[in-house]
Amino acid sequence: MTKQDILENHRKSVYLGIGSNLGNRVNNIIKACCLVSQFCVIYKISNFYESKSWPNDKFPKYLNIVIKCNTDLDPKALLLNLKYVEKKLGRRKKQKNYPRKCDIDIIDFKGLIYNNKDINIPHPRLQNRNFVLIPLFEIDKEWKYPKNKVSIYKLIKKLGLKSLRGINIFVN
Repeated sequence: MTKQDILENHRKSVYLGIGSNLGNRVNNIIKACCLVSQFCVIYKISNFYESKSWPNDKFPKYLNIVIKCNTDLDPKALLLNLKYVEKKLGRRKKQKNYPRKCDIDIIDFKGLIYNNKDINIPHPRLQNRNFVLIPLFEIDKEWKYPKNKVSIYKLIKKLGLKSLRGINIFVN
């Protein structure tokens, strides 16, 4: 076991999804990771995955990654910091699901459940999103959905063939 593995497994992890479908998508995501590293310790980063925009596939394709990290921030403070990163990288308030340079979602916060008007964790639609589940599986094959402890493997099996064929590892 490496030193990183010991540190990584000491506390419950936070999982963030980072995506971009405007501008230089790779650079946008790398910049987001650099900014996130100012308040989170990043342990693992998935490959880049490309998929059609959702729910409007007429918009530019998305690149997405999932990161495994830890933070001393509480969920609300983490969310505020992530919104700041999005804004710093050029995200503007537009319509929901509109193209953007940077989109960061809290996928899972230490296996806990938060549901209020400001924050919903785990992410309420993660179990239906190939661009979350596939990169999450890549970095943590043992992850379980906090609400019902269903394995990531079973969630991926429920996606269906069309969804699985709709995502690819991105090679620049």
